[in-house]
Amino acid sequence: MPEISDLHEDTAPETDAAAPRGERIAKALARAGVASRRDIERMIEDGRIKLGGQIVTHPATFVQPGDIMLVDGKPVDSPERTRLWRYHKPDGLMTTHKDPEGRKTVFDTLPEGLPRVISVGRLDINSEGLLLLTNDGELARRLELPGNAWVRRYRVRVFGVVDEKRLASLIDGFDYDGVRYGSIEAALDSKKGDNAWLTVSLREGKNREIRRVMEGLNLHVSRLIRLSYGPFQLGSLKARELEEVPGKTLREQLPDLPAPKRHRTR
Repeated sequence: MPEISDLHEDTAPETDAAAPRGERIAKALARAGVASRRDIERMIEDGRIKLGGQIVTHPATFVQPGDIMLVDGKPVDSPERTRLWRYHKPDGLMTTHKDPEGRKTVFDTLPEGLPRVISVGRLDINSEGLLLLTNDGELARRLELPGNAWVRRYRVRVFGVVDEKRLASLIDGFDYDGVRYGSIEAALDSKKGDNAWLTVSLREGKNREIRRVMEGLNLHVSRLIRLSYGPFQLGSLKARELEEVPGKTLREQLPDLPAPKRHRTR
């Protein structure tokens, strides 16, 4: 689905053609770790963002170095260097900054002193394992793009009778309840009675995809653990442990990662 800013790009307010366009405000704020670009576009619609003292009304507004950006009346800190953390999410936590039902979130459990971070994708409340966190919303958006084709690998415990032929056929995609799911690699690791452990790898990552596909195979998922997201591994992290990915490793995996552009905040 296109970004709101992409939908409106051709109708952006006219600017001096000789002046540099700078950076879109949604992208600049995402890089500063305020929120994801899509969430920032909603904040623009709600009139919560100002640039140079004026309320921003258009998502294709451009920011120049030295511009002052305010969110809810507060100046935005200049973007730090891009950072990424591996976090072992336990089950029972929501992957959202605020839950309408008041349930505890991942962000309620992070150590003090950590900069504002957002998640790369999500794990539902009953899922556990590797969750990537970053202070750069633009990086989060980039890592979530289907075009990256990064493999996400899971360890899955299911209840029911596993048909290994049907399991193997998921490599060709799967239709269930009106939804077409892309190629999934799934293999039986072990079984005991009506319980079995599977290794499942996918690249697409629709909402609750593994649970829905297993349901289509008459299997009930009783535990789901994400082991890896692209080149980043859960490894030996224990539940609720957090570890930063070294800058060198991050640059090796994302060699074209742009340096943050700085904007004056005060």
